[in-house]
Amino acid sequence: MLSQIPIDLKKVDKKNINKEILRLGMIAELDAVSLYEQLAAYTTSKKIKKVLLDIAREEKTHIAEFQTLLHEIDKEQVEENKKGKKKVNNLS
Repeated sequence: MLSQIPIDLKKVDKKNINKEILRLGMIAELDAVSLYEQLAAYTTSKKIKKVLLDIAREEKTHIAEFQTLLHEIDKEQVEENKKGKKKVNNLS
């Protein structure tokens, strides 16, 4: 689990700091989704499972919020996402 920031933000170029902050936010949210879904798979309580999966869904919304902001400031990321989507669509 992400309990510490995996990079030293003090060493990040100021022009890239917001991109790195958003990416770190996405990493944290992905980590949370994974944790909550794994815990939901283990619990025997339907109520706890329901709450965990609901929270995991909320974390997915947070990922999308971070990604939306990242796309506003990193056009290269937007283009690479388009390329990735095209590659996947061409696999069929």
